[in-house]
Amino acid sequence: MTQHDTETGADLDLDRDLRDRRLAVGLVVGGLIGLVAAAVLLVERIHLAEDPTYVPSCSINPILSCGNVMQTPQAALLGFPNPLIGVAAFPVVIATGMALLAGARFARWYWAGLQAGVTVALALIGWLAFQSLYRIGALCPYCMVVWVVVIPTFWYVTRRNLREGVLGEAARDGGLRRFLDGWSAPLLFGVYAVVVLLILQRFWSYWSTLL
Repeated sequence: MTQHDTETGADLDLDRDLRDRRLAVGLVVGGLIGLVAAAVLLVERIHLAEDPTYVPSCSINPILSCGNVMQTPQAALLGFPNPLIGVAAFPVVIATGMALLAGARFARWYWAGLQAGVTVALALIGWLAFQSLYRIGALCPYCMVVWVVVIPTFWYVTRRNLREGVLGEAARDGGLRRFLDGWSAPLLFGVYAVVVLLILQRFWSYWSTLL
């Protein structure tokens, strides 16, 4: 091995470490935000269960109303309040980020498991967003905080796993990874923009009365 090869390998390791450190910070910050939102929502749900007349702090108007959402079957998808899922899952995200910041290196199976988790989380919030918009007809502000956190968490974990070959060698060397690397920020912004536009369109009859 030549000196140039050694230096190139060291540069690649440094780039990987920097990317993982940025991902780690994102996991910790996002996980904390998501955990707080899920925990507060769970507390509000307990208060509402104890007192049906209780008005949650996130019930702001007819559209932004946690109370209306909490009392639907969709709010307990697995037979218990959905916030319990967040209270259980976000600490794993936080712990992963903290371990990376401490210099931990995880095996491929761990990253594959994390990928499965964030993929299920994205599918869940997508389903809940659809239900909120087109079936329940109300939005839960704390739930939307979780949406905001889960989307980039899925996005950047997936990018990392594509780049490191966790999702297969073909995926790592294919055009999809290069496309996502080059258009990451615009695509992520586009996802948020679509969600905002859907919310505006679905409830425009109410929003227009506020203008």
